[in-house]
Amino acid sequence: MAKGLTLRILTPEGTVFEGAVDSVHVPGGAGRFEILPGHAPIVSSLLAGELKWSEGGSLRSLPVRSGALMLKDNEISVCVESAE
Repeated sequence: MAKGLTLRILTPEGTVFEGAVDSVHVPGGAGRFEILPGHAPIVSSLLAGELKWSEGGSLRSLPVRSGALMLKDNEISVCVESAE
């Protein structure tokens, strides 16, 4: 069974979030997609939209203007320009 996901969200101002999550919904450059534990490695650009993640049954979100995402071994690093 795949281990859980670790999400790290970085902005030019610093780290916005870092921790264990259940899933991540991403406004990817080729369309919106969901990342669950065991997802294949991926690098994607991000378009303007909502970056959403679930942690312990609670849904959180961050509006983003643009960014990039890298996923490898259930570790997601997201560098974004926040729209907040």
